[in-house]
Amino acid sequence: MAVSMAAAAGRLRRAIRRSPPWGSSSRRPFSSEPPPAQATIVRDAFLNFFRDRHGHRLVPSASVRPRGDPSLLFVNAGMNQFKPIFLGTVNPRSEMAGFRRVANSQKCVRAGGRHSDLEDVGRDLSHHTFFEMLGNWAFGGEYFKEEACSMAWELLTQVYGIPQDRLWVSYFGGDPKAGLDPDLESRDIWLRLGVPASHVLSFGPQENFWEMGDTGPCGPCTEIHYDLAGRVGAPQLVELWNLVFIQHNSAIHQGCRAPPYLGRVGAADEGRTDMAYRVVADHIRTLSVCIADGVYPGMSGAPLVLRRILRRAVRFSTEVLRAPPGFLGSLVPIVVETLGDAYPELQKNSAQITNLVSEDEAAFLASLQRGRRIIDRTLRRLGPSELFPAEVAWSLSLSGNLGLPLDLLELMLEEKGVQLDSAGLARLAQEEAQHGSRQAEPIQKQGLQLNVHALGELQRRGVPPTDDSPKYSYSLRPSGGYEFSTCEAQVLQLYAEDGTAVASVGKGQRCGLLLDKTNFYAEQGGQASDRGYLVRVGQEDVLFPVARAQVCGGFILHEAVAPEGLKVGDQVQLHVDEAWRLGCMEKHTATHLLSWALRQALGPGTEQRGSCLSPEQLRFDVATQAPLTPEQLRAVEGTVQDAVGQDEPVYMEDVALACTARVPGLRSLDEVYPDPVRVVSVGVPVARALDPASRAALQTSVELCCGTHLLRTGAIGDLVIVAERQLTKGTTRLLAVTGEQAQQAREVGQSLAQEVEAATERLSRGSQDVVAAQRLSKDMGRLIDAVDTAVMPQWQRRELQAALKVLQRRANTALRKLELGQATQKTQELLQRHSQGPLIVDTVAAESLSVLVKVVRQLCERVPGTSVLLLSPQPLGRVLCACQVTPSATPAFTAEAWALAVCSHMGGKAWGSQVVAQGTGTTADLEAALSTARAYALDQL
Repeated sequence: MAVSMAAAAGRLRRAIRRSPPWGSSSRRPFSSEPPPAQATIVRDAFLNFFRDRHGHRLVPSASVRPRGDPSLLFVNAGMNQFKPIFLGTVNPRSEMAGFRRVANSQKCVRAGGRHSDLEDVGRDLSHHTFFEMLGNWAFGGEYFKEEACSMAWELLTQVYGIPQDRLWVSYFGGDPKAGLDPDLESRDIWLRLGVPASHVLSFGPQENFWEMGDTGPCGPCTEIHYDLAGRVGAPQLVELWNLVFIQHNSAIHQGCRAPPYLGRVGAADEGRTDMAYRVVADHIRTLSVCIADGVYPGMSGAPLVLRRILRRAVRFSTEVLRAPPGFLGSLVPIVVETLGDAYPELQKNSAQITNLVSEDEAAFLASLQRGRRIIDRTLRRLGPSELFPAEVAWSLSLSGNLGLPLDLLELMLEEKGVQLDSAGLARLAQEEAQHGSRQAEPIQKQGLQLNVHALGELQRRGVPPTDDSPKYSYSLRPSGGYEFSTCEAQVLQLYAEDGTAVASVGKGQRCGLLLDKTNFYAEQGGQASDRGYLVRVGQEDVLFPVARAQVCGGFILHEAVAPEGLKVGDQVQLHVDEAWRLGCMEKHTATHLLSWALRQALGPGTEQRGSCLSPEQLRFDVATQAPLTPEQLRAVEGTVQDAVGQDEPVYMEDVALACTARVPGLRSLDEVYPDPVRVVSVGVPVARALDPASRAALQTSVELCCGTHLLRTGAIGDLVIVAERQLTKGTTRLLAVTGEQAQQAREVGQSLAQEVEAATERLSRGSQDVVAAQRLSKDMGRLIDAVDTAVMPQWQRRELQAALKVLQRRANTALRKLELGQATQKTQELLQRHSQGPLIVDTVAAESLSVLVKVVRQLCERVPGTSVLLLSPQPLGRVLCACQVTPSATPAFTAEAWALAVCSHMGGKAWGSQVVAQGTGTTADLEAALSTARAYALDQL
């Protein structure tokens, strides 16, 4: 029997893995089969069955275009739209958060990506790039294996009428290597449902273990197959149903290429594999919790510590565990699932945490690879017992492009048996601390400066102003990405930190570099300075990090730290931080479009009062007579979106300043411009834009500007104004984001708008239940807080705030009416037991303190001269307390003291006035609390 079952299992395994041989002569001819059911009939029967017989909610198919899921090209499974539930990232206020029993028919496209049937289409009758997937889903423990299997069997055999002897099932047989037990529970359920044991077979993880991805939710699955052969020859199986039971979550191990975790430490932990597991597990928890609480990886204080933690995790995951790029970000949902119930902020911020971790991970991977090469080159130059140079370590750690944490660098050197020059490192750290303390002093402008004497000396020597035209040397690749040229230059002058001109600088010295030319953009015109690094020509393995560039009297001064010696006359090559520069370009071009859009919405006389932009966001100050209305804000965004959607070219050209005079619509600020001056025109060549007869500058954005800009507007992606406030009378400050941040802001706004719409519907339906009304009022308050603080379109925020203000007033009015009605009922019940004073102490069932206070007030009104204290028991031993003292008994007897005496007895607290007070406590002995209340009142009275 065992042999025959094993053989059958082998045949089934092969049958399941291959496509069914539709053309085989062993299958019954088509003429003997009943006509195939139309898709509509099959779909409707499925959905009606789960809705009508088993209480499932029908939800519409999601779009085949994934929303907010960059891991997919197309929606390729019914579970895609429910991924936020599986990953624990669902917004707790969203409609999806309330899903329990759900059924759907999902449009699916499998072409490209991990699951692609494109190459198999046409080779058989079962592969398609488009198909519909029917599914039933149970969330929040609504039901599990027993019910799911029973429902599937009932539908297939009773509704669709499929003969039971044509159905086979498979279940997960376990995986000893992964430590996973067989799913015997599913096997026993099928046997109880009447499936013959010969048709219930087990398979391994390839066939019967479902995983959403390389990491994340996973679990055994059991499949139902239909035998096309119909007992004629060998089974010819086609899968009908896959029931997935998510009861595991992949360990870090499944997402990397390292041996499994064995818990080893010290010398026994060969290759430090187990150490890496522990580091990654610990660090991803720390990162997730800190980011959820608003601490982000940064450059100083706690953010710097978090940055070091993230980079250590990246290094251990990639170099020791051999995990693929994006691995760390994929672990965030596991942390959310594990800790999210205890710390709801993890669930609320899950998407933001994942994005931040993934972005920093991607940015650091390239730095880690380059840093590894620099370390290896340096080690090749060292003697057998030489220390690793502190200056090289400092350069690696402080460079804007690399930023290896020093503790990680020490660990990497330790693995190679090399020691770091700790004394030299301490010296450099001390110098950095001294520099930081000087920077903290309240001075007008931080950083190195060229004073009037230094500038005069340069002019006396005939040193020409810095040629910074290479900052405009960049181009668009065919792929749409930007290519930034490097720049070779000569060191003309070096400056010590105090501004003194020097001929050379030593290792670790902070200095200013004056070059004959540069591709760095120096901070001006509201645009942040470039950052990056330079190397000496012929010595590319030593980086000189450049933190800032600024204009000083026509000269561009670069602030850098010298990891090795540098002298006047050296030839250097400059590299800008490309991601930083591109972010500034996007924001600067977006600022021009925003300025143009504001003039369109508010009138041609609208004046810019200032701007400030960096890769993160842009700030724009504009002269206004009154705050912008939601309609104006929306119109401004729409104008920008039109220009972005058209992907218009951006033209830039240096022209004589005189050519820009008297051009209608040309925007310039109240400042002195160079001659020639740079003109930036969107969609119209500069020559045409400057032709007064064309009036082109009235139809598009044309400005005098020395900043760096995109070459086409489409790279902006989108622009959303996320904040607006009155800076001073007549000046409004706008904050805006672009690209992916803008898209996320719109999605947040749309989600909140849907929640407001759902709240409106709930309020319109009304409620006779105080608990439901209280829940609605609290939900309204939470929704108001969410709208007030979310990063979303400002016009939409203003509209939702106005709507919520009305809704909250209506909700509170409805709640007060219900509470008054309930209080009146409770008062009547108590009056039947207490018809006269001067003291009433009792318990009453009340849904809230608000209701309890109303009952106390009504009792005092109905029985004048009476002092009343009521306790209301709540779940988990919690007790509410409310009391009112007749005015004639005060001040000797006060409500606040009475409530405090009783609530203190229950280990709680109380608050109020001489006449009315309330409080809470916890006790299992209500009678003792009532006795305390009576004794205290009688003693005072």
